[in-house]
Amino acid sequence: EKQVESMSLQSYNQSLKTANDKKTLNTDPVLVERIRGISNRLIAQTTVFRPDAKNWKWDVNVEKNDQVNAYCMPGGKIMVYSGLVDKLKATDDELAAVIGHEISHALREHGRERMSLAYAEKGGIALLAAVLGSTKNTQTGVALGAATLGTQLFFALPNSRTQETEADRMGLELAARAGFNPNAAISLWTKM
Repeated sequence: EKQVESMSLQSYNQSLKTANDKKTLNTDPVLVERIRGISNRLIAQTTVFRPDAKNWKWDVNVEKNDQVNAYCMPGGKIMVYSGLVDKLKATDDELAAVIGHEISHALREHGRERMSLAYAEKGGIALLAAVLGSTKNTQTGVALGAATLGTQLFFALPNSRTQETEADRMGLELAARAGFNPNAAISLWTKM
């Protein structure tokens, strides 16, 4: 957990520096205040799911960026791109659905799960390569490609869908607990 948080913090800080250097970080004070207000209401509810989240060093920022996106890194580092608000004309309830979803990924440690799966996948493929390489199999490349695809199809993708469903449900509950209308997720997806 500490390793993932450290790596995430380093990546987040680099994102902040890059956005700051490009003069795209927190450029609209009204939007930043709006996003932080929504996020803080959601953050106040996180202890229902994870009591130690109250000790996280939460940080919320907005990057001027046309992408319709947001994320929350392990440890509570939130970034919302202005394109999410501007392109979708998102309401506070709709933003709460997105931000709640992203916070839920961090609360459930989905990043750490994906990292563990990636390490297991690499280890399994390396072992298969060693076994196939020792038999002088001329189809090693084909077998490795099939193993990689199989690993993606049978392990990574189903887990990803499971994580997304879990974050959707948990994010909607966070939004409802924070006083937002969870039905706004429907209008959000309709807009998207």
